[in-house]
Formats: sequence, C-alpha cells, structure tokens
Amino acid sequence: MTVNACAELVRQGDPDRFLAAMAATPEQRQRLFPIYAFNLEVAKAPWITKEPMIAQMRLQWWQDIVQEVIDGKDPRAHEVAGPFAQVVKEAALPPSVISTLINARYWDINNDLFTNEEDVIAHIDRGAGSLTVLAALSLGASQDMESDLREAAIASGIANWFLAVPAITAAGRKPFAHETLAEVKNLADYGLRMLDKQRRTDFGSAVPALRAGWRAKDLLKQAIRDPQAVPVGRLGTSEFRRKSTLMIKSAAGRW
Repeated sequence: MTVNACAELVRQGDPDRFLAAMAATPEQRQRLFPIYAFNLEVAKAPWITKEPMIAQMRLQWWQDIVQEVIDGKDPRAHEVAGPFAQVVKEAALPPSVISTLINARYWDINNDLFTNEEDVIAHIDRGAGSLTVLAALSLGASQDMESDLREAAIASGIANWFLAVPAITAAGRKPFAHETLAEVKNLADYGLRMLDKQRRTDFGSAVPALRAGWRAKDLLKQAIRDPQAVPVGRLGTSEFRRKSTLMIKSAAGRW
C-alpha cells in the first residue's frame, strides 16, 4: 500500500497525468498519485468483465471504501484503496464528489445513449470534472471553487474524451448524441470557451491538479480544424510538443 505503487499504475495507464504529477512537488505527488490511481481503478471496472452485475459490484466496492473512511475504519490492504483512503481522510475530500465520479462509470456498464450535446458535457464533467475537483481539493483548494474548477477542467475532459472515441466506438458505445462532425466542433468550441473563461482565475496551490490538462487547447483547436481526426483516431500532437509544452507551463507556474 504505497504511493509508489499508485504512481506506477498511473505511469502505465494515464501517462499525461503521470507527467503532470511528476512536475508537481514531492508532497503534492503524495496526494495526486493515489487519486489518479483510484480513478483508473474505477474507470476500468466496467471494461474488465462482460457481466454488468460484476462490474456494478466492483464500483460498489469502491463506494464501500469511501464509506469506511467516513466511518473511521482502517483502510483495506489494497495497493490503491489504502493510499487513496489516506488522502480522502487527510484532505477531507467530499464523499459526494467521489460518488459522482464513481457513478459516472455506470454509463459504460449500461450503454446509455446521449440525447443532446449537453448530456455529453454533463457526463464528461461527472468523470473528468469530479477527478479534477478531488485533485485540487487535495492540494488545498477551497470547496467554494468547485464550479470554477469544473469549468476549467471541462476542456481537458472533452479533449481526453475525443482521444478515447475510437476505443469507445470499438466497444460498441456511442460517444456522441448525434454522431456528426458538427457536434465534435461544438464540443471543442465549448471546451475552449470554458478554458478562456477560467484562464485568469487564481487557483493557487491547486494549479498542479489543472496542469493534467495542459494539452487540451492544442487538441481542441485541432478538432475544430479537422473534426474527422476524432472518430478516425488521428487527433494528437508530436511527442516533442507534448513534453515541451508541459515543461514551459510548469516552469512558468501555469496550467
């Protein structure tokens, strides 16, 4: 039950967040890696079995972990559950936000359909937005900033959703409401507008939590120029730009 084990899971399963966390201070990494590893564990639950009931049981297991922390019980001997429970306790992370993140994964189990673009945005916010809120709160952000944090995070949430579209589609899910290139452009535009709206907000010590979305602006602009890149899986930037942009933002204390 070590943070190093969580870091290794994040390195393998979420390389962007791993790099962003590595750009934070050692103390901040102690909070970020367990939260990001928890997110990976929850996100993969619906995909490692074809049995909906088993997937639901896995998500309920994580809900139980949170409840045990609230009840003051000792964390379970699990490489992620232990460190995550410790962060939840030390940072007093709100159970409601954790539950929202977990419940977002039921979409993957139930194969629900989106009826409009607002549904897509709301689903992304429940997942990516909640994750960013938890990470930011663990670094000292005030709960009063939750709305601003969610708006700041939606751009990276949409960008990551775009990157996952080919895999989501291959799994038989429908990642959009209308399945049109116009919808791709509309979602990208929304993300960029929220990014611009929150760019000047002072997030203080929570900046490293937002830095996980450092590629969002590049990816969303690319999606607007070439929306077909999203469904065919050619959205992305060069490895040099990916890493150099993070280095520049980290050095400047920006996200």
